[in-house]
This record gives sequence, C-alpha cells and structure tokens, in this order.
Amino acid sequence: MEKYTLPEMPYAYDALEPHIDGKTMEIHHTKHHQAYTDKLNAALETCPAEIQEKDILDILSDINSVPEDKRGAINFNGGGYDNHRLFWNNMKANGGGEPGGSIADAINDSFGSFSDFKEKFSSTTAVIQGSGWGWLVYNPSSSKVEYKSMPNQTSPRTEGLVPLLGCDVWEHAYYLNYQNKRPVYIEAWWNVVNWDEVEDRFSKAK
Repeated sequence: MEKYTLPEMPYAYDALEPHIDGKTMEIHHTKHHQAYTDKLNAALETCPAEIQEKDILDILSDINSVPEDKRGAINFNGGGYDNHRLFWNNMKANGGGEPGGSIADAINDSFGSFSDFKEKFSSTTAVIQGSGWGWLVYNPSSSKVEYKSMPNQTSPRTEGLVPLLGCDVWEHAYYLNYQNKRPVYIEAWWNVVNWDEVEDRFSKAK
C-alpha cells in the first residue's frame, strides 16, 4: 500500500496575513493536517486490498464500499486529508474579490448574484453546529453549483458532489486570532479566496 504524505503548502505560513495568521496556518498544517494524514494511512492498513489500491478520491466517492467497521475512520480522516488539500489551494495572498469567467456565471445562475451567494455562504457556515465546513460544490446531477455544509470532516464527495471552494470552521482554523468570533473569521477569509483555483476545479468538474 502506498502511503499518503503531508502535501507541501503552496505559500509561506504567513502569506495570508493579516487575514489568517502564520502561527495558525503552521499549526493547522503541521499538526492537524499531519494527523489526518497519519490516521488515514493507519485506517487504510486495516482495510481490504481492493480499498487500499484505490485513490482516496475514489474511496470517498464510494464510501459505502468501505467495510462498515472501517468506514467511520476512513470517512473522517480521508475527508480531513482531502479537505485540507483543497483548503490550502483555494486560498492565496492578495486573493479575494469577485470571481470571473464561467464560475461567476454559474454562481449568478444558482444564487442570483455574487453578493447573494456570499451572504448565504457566510451566514449558513457561521452557524454550523460544532465543527464542519461550508462548501461551494458542483452537483453533476443538476449541472449547477450549490452551497453545502458538511459536518466534521465528511467530504462532499461522499454525496456525489464535487467540492470547489471550502471554508474550514473547526476552531483550530481560526481560534488563535479570532477566538469565538467565527463570523469575523469568515469575513476575513473571503479576502484570501483563490478564484482562479475555483474556476479551474469547476472547469474540470463539468
């Protein structure tokens, strides 16, 4: 079985300051993402060979193929591994603003306007109970983009959805700088969104 390794960050830990501080990014990557990576490998070692041979994206997209007694660990740690790979890359220094291209058209089609989408995303993600993620996803069944909140580390892929843009609202993503002010963190996060990456994911998903 080929083991998963912690992906390198696409920028320095402090690159997203002042919106997301460098210490939070360092801990988030080297401690939390590393833990999901290690525990995913450990969970896969207990799975049948036909599961071990699959890519994690294929496993998450067919999570019910994982034996029931292993499914929870794969869902949580595999989701955590993949979610964070997406998260790092859907942010960049000097990001933010409004999207252009086909993703802008898709957002307008589904939500009416970018401002309406941003309001729905922010307000709904802010009130996720406990820990979880807010996502902009592509739904292949409807050929539209949608908002989806997911609990803990469960991936949208487990529901047949393609994740395009995710905001991590586990407290470890923001607590050092924002404490319990989750809505303030989400508002700051919009300033580092990498819309080029979102557009690329959307183009590949269609």
